Amino acid sequence: MKRRVLLQAARAAGVMALAGAAGVSIGGTAVAQTSMTLKFSHTDSPVGARQKTAELFAKNVESYTDGRIKVQIFHSGQLANDTKSLEQLQLGGLDFAVTGASTYAPQLKELNLLSLPYLVDTYEQGWKLFDESKWTQEQFEKLAATRGIRILSTWEAGFRSFSTKRPFTSPADIKGTKLRAFKNDMFLQLLSAMGWNAVVMPVTEAYLAIQQGVVDGQENPIDTIYSQKFYEVAPILTLTEHVYSPIPMSISERTWKKLSPTDQAAVRKAALEASAFSRQEVKGNDDKILAEMVAKGATVNRVDKAVFRKVMEPVYETARKDYGAEVVDRLLAEAALLKR
Repeated sequence: MKRRVLLQAARAAGVMALAGAAGVSIGGTAVAQTSMTLKFSHTDSPVGARQKTAELFAKNVESYTDGRIKVQIFHSGQLANDTKSLEQLQLGGLDFAVTGASTYAPQLKELNLLSLPYLVDTYEQGWKLFDESKWTQEQFEKLAATRGIRILSTWEAGFRSFSTKRPFTSPADIKGTKLRAFKNDMFLQLLSAMGWNAVVMPVTEAYLAIQQGVVDGQENPIDTIYSQKFYEVAPILTLTEHVYSPIPMSISERTWKKLSPTDQAAVRKAALEASAFSRQEVKGNDDKILAEMVAKGATVNRVDKAVFRKVMEPVYETARKDYGAEVVDRLLAEAALLKR
């Protein structure tokens, strides 16, 4: 009898050990989940604000989940370019990605409208547009429900400007000049309205294309121009600030549904804290980064933005035709309220 009791106790202990390793519960008592490593992809270099923010996010996720979730970061497009990273999120081949708002537009067309020229004038207005606008939140909800990509928070990249080989002060100086662009209808329209001859290619190919004379420059936020070292091959920085261009950070809906409610809350908390850090990091570093690029040979060219606003007015009318006047005007009305 004593031996039978001991065997039963040993078997019970073994079951509990296996349950603990598998992350299941027995008799209503929760047992710790099995740890997992999730993949995070972005296309920026390891010296930019994007990588620094991703590292903070990874650190906090591990901390807030008591080590159950670790995040492995792949920078510089090691796993995928921006477009492919979102496709991989849908398939479950990646877990996290952070990329420009316009990169999400192939998944949900209306998100193109967040890249309308001069939609907001300041960082603070942009933060409200992405965090508080009902229009924006509705689009993000559609993205999760229909495309399997859940936006967790919006990180910062800044306002887009140009880095070129030659200076320009007005659209008249641009006409016919080749510029690297990415495949996005809204951006191609607004670049065409300014007079650029857009050449589509991934950002990871832009440096070499400029160096070899395939294109004469590119456009990106200041932090990206710095981290990708575009100022080395296209040293004229013209601050048109024509589009506010933050980088929503997302998780695969497949991955999200695998997480417990506790771990979902932890990941979301880490994402929101990363957003706050990213915003202050980018906004606070613009002048410092510009000065550093100037010290390395770049020239900063400030232009009359009103001239560029004027030539891009037709983009709004085209948007009304393509997306519907009601949809466009609702977004514009919400953006206008933020400027008061």
